[in-house]
Amino acid sequence: MYNAGAKYNIGARFAREDAFNMAEAENKIELDWDALEVGETFEKFEYLLTREMIDTYRKGVMDPEASFPTIAHKVDVRQYNDRYTDAGSVNARCAFHCYNPPEAGKKLTVTAWIADKYLRRGKNYIVTEAVSVDEDGKLIDRVITHELKQPSEVGKKWGG
Repeated sequence: MYNAGAKYNIGARFAREDAFNMAEAENKIELDWDALEVGETFEKFEYLLTREMIDTYRKGVMDPEASFPTIAHKVDVRQYNDRYTDAGSVNARCAFHCYNPPEAGKKLTVTAWIADKYLRRGKNYIVTEAVSVDEDGKLIDRVITHELKQPSEVGKKWGG
């Protein structure tokens, strides 16, 4: 479990992981959309939500009562990108469902998976879903992201 304590933040952790992941790029699987299985799950991500993280967020958005967003929205595609390599993607649609505010001092676990894949107008899309729960099993949020997996197709209908 990652403890985002006093001198660390999740963004810094992701930056360190990005450097590490670049070195491990050879271990990634080239995405085969036809072989991609709906229901495939990714490694869980756990972190301790601290009071400092909440306070820093509230200061950043200049709202002392702002609800802290979890990182489920980063984990859904991040875990995918840790496993697969592809030509990139375009976010076609994203839905955030917030159920309960996260509490400082609680461990949060984010689980992500391939929720669906579909072909629309000759273009491949995948749907990733991520769910955050706290250490007591309380549902915090759910993020559903639809991605166009052929970014070169963007703008073609306008002559791009």
